[in-house]
Amino acid sequence: MARYTGPVCRLCRREGTKLYLKGDKCFTDKCPVSRRPFPPGQHGQGRRKLSEYGVQLREKQKMRRTYGVMEAQFRRYFEKAERQKGVTGTALAQLLERRLDNVVYRMGLARSRPESRQLVRHGHFLVNGKKVDIPSFSVRVGDVVEVRERSRQKGQFAVTREETGRGVPAWLETDLPNLKGTVLRLPNREEIDVPVQDQLVVELYSR
Repeated sequence: MARYTGPVCRLCRREGTKLYLKGDKCFTDKCPVSRRPFPPGQHGQGRRKLSEYGVQLREKQKMRRTYGVMEAQFRRYFEKAERQKGVTGTALAQLLERRLDNVVYRMGLARSRPESRQLVRHGHFLVNGKKVDIPSFSVRVGDVVEVRERSRQKGQFAVTREETGRGVPAWLETDLPNLKGTVLRLPNREEIDVPVQDQLVVELYSR
């Protein structure tokens, strides 16, 4: 399966905002976005005015990179959202939020989305009692996500038990001491704190 394997902090600098891809480092003074708030590369500090297309492209890239999705898969998410009733941008954001790797991150069971993706791929999680190792697995209302019994003693989850979490959104319910959580409902757009203008993404794909 294709995935980005380069330096993730470079992606944050390119988009000009924190995408929170490095977990705890993003909240420290070592964050490259804070230390070098300009795009990477030898021309990064030059002034460049973006065209309308450029602005739309940057919003799409920001959204895609936040969730760690490649271009072809992101387009399939958009096409699926376009077929649903309601606002296409909101439907797209909800589809991405329902990814299992994102839900694991939102529940506080991983420090970042890249880390949660790796944990899911390694088979550490159960959904409704069955092992799921597909990061793009789409959870539904009522699904129970938990760490497998044999994985609970690993160092990563021992630390998680002691942490209070970053704040779990209202559409999820988390039981950190028991390393599990439940999907209560689908998220509203206001509860998805990804700083992306959905409408610009829709306009880009509608060109």
